[in-house]
Amino acid sequence: MTTTTIPTAVPRDTAFRLTTVLSRVLIYGALVAWAFICLFPIYWTLTTSMKSAVDVTQGHLIPWLDFQPDWKGWRSLGLSPDTLGSTSTVRSEFLSRFLNSVITSLGSSLLAVVIGSLAAYGLSRFQYKFGWMRNRDISFFFLSQLILPPVVLALPFLVLYRELALLDTRIGLILLYTLTVLPIVIWIMRDQFDTIPTELDEAALVDGLSLWGAFWHIILPIALPGMVAAFILALVLTWNEYFFAALLTSSDAKTLPVMVASQTGSQGINWWSMAALATTAIAPLALIGIFLERYIVKGLTAGSVK
Repeated sequence: MTTTTIPTAVPRDTAFRLTTVLSRVLIYGALVAWAFICLFPIYWTLTTSMKSAVDVTQGHLIPWLDFQPDWKGWRSLGLSPDTLGSTSTVRSEFLSRFLNSVITSLGSSLLAVVIGSLAAYGLSRFQYKFGWMRNRDISFFFLSQLILPPVVLALPFLVLYRELALLDTRIGLILLYTLTVLPIVIWIMRDQFDTIPTELDEAALVDGLSLWGAFWHIILPIALPGMVAAFILALVLTWNEYFFAALLTSSDAKTLPVMVASQTGSQGINWWSMAALATTAIAPLALIGIFLERYIVKGLTAGSVK
């Protein structure tokens, strides 16, 4: 007499565990792939700054395996370890352009956050009427300025800045950059203020604070994450701006993006120097993003849940 063995079904908890593990593997695999895609250009830029011309043209990727790293790109800027102790006109030019970028981007971002926060608070708390325009129309008007291509403004700003003696000046770039990022700051800050209950303003007024006092002591501390997010976004946009910096400056107020683009000439492209310059341009923003990540997430998600 023969007996047949009936296969037992896989326990339900085991199947659930396998499904969970598989889903996690897929999720983490997708995240790793996306991280590789995002970080590879930075890796390529950093390694290119340490390649020779032959290594660049042949597309060598892995240091010490495909090519021998060298400070070629950094040496051309006077920033390699063996050239830091000596004088370098290229390094002086780089530091000047870097300082111009820092001053113009920080100045315009701070000014845009101050003006944009005041405008956003007014649009969030008060009702305005300019002809047929109401608050919603005014907000849309600010955002609509982003649709206008920068090249359309090139000639008017060039003529205006020439008459005002603002060509090739830091203050000229700060004012222009403030105008370009102001709509984004107003948009972010209005969403931030909309999430703050108006009862807090009313309670502050009842307690004896003025309108400005309530705004300064009560509302701004709560809206700080949104302000930081708006500031960082404005900083990124102004730091990377090239078109107006190349158009309205010639020598004194040139910024780092203009210097990066200047590595292209009739003799070809100095990939190693351009890569070294690009690395120095990326590093400050990367550090800001790392240390202020939580403020960026809080600020950009404000208003998504009400």
